[in-house]
Amino acid sequence: MDVNHEIINRVANSSLITFDLEEYYTQGDRVLIDLKDNLFQGLILREKDLRDFVKQHNWQQYENKFVAITCSADAIIPTWAYMLVAVSVNSYARKVFLGTLQQLEEKIFQEVLDKIDWSKFQNAKVVVKGCSKIPVPESAYIEVVNKLKPYASSIMFGESCSTVPLYKRSRG
Repeated sequence: MDVNHEIINRVANSSLITFDLEEYYTQGDRVLIDLKDNLFQGLILREKDLRDFVKQHNWQQYENKFVAITCSADAIIPTWAYMLVAVSVNSYARKVFLGTLQQLEEKIFQEVLDKIDWSKFQNAKVVVKGCSKIPVPESAYIEVVNKLKPYASSIMFGESCSTVPLYKRSRG
């Protein structure tokens, strides 16, 4: 073995830019308010019952949290009911959203991704990192591709040492 040969890390020396969605995760508790718990016999929303709930509920527990409001039961919920709960919780919550916790997470990522200056990826070779310690919604990966495609010369998925090519701008 020739000891004069230096080991070169080609990945570290490449022009690839890694885009890690985990870096864009917004810290904070996510909480679900499910109106099914306020349905009479699990079927009907009664205004008086909901108003009593709103008056008696401890809204301070949602301080600085991300809150999704939904009804997981198969019931017709009038729009004003969601609005009434939102009015009460948004004095404390960091963000209030109508939908599931999954939809809330998608919305949080969407808002963060909308704030990025994507032009900084002009003509870049970008690897969208695949492994994450936090649950990143698949919709966020799609949004990253949508945002990168007008700028990047190529988009790949995975890790720098093992990528799946997704897009390469034609040279013409």
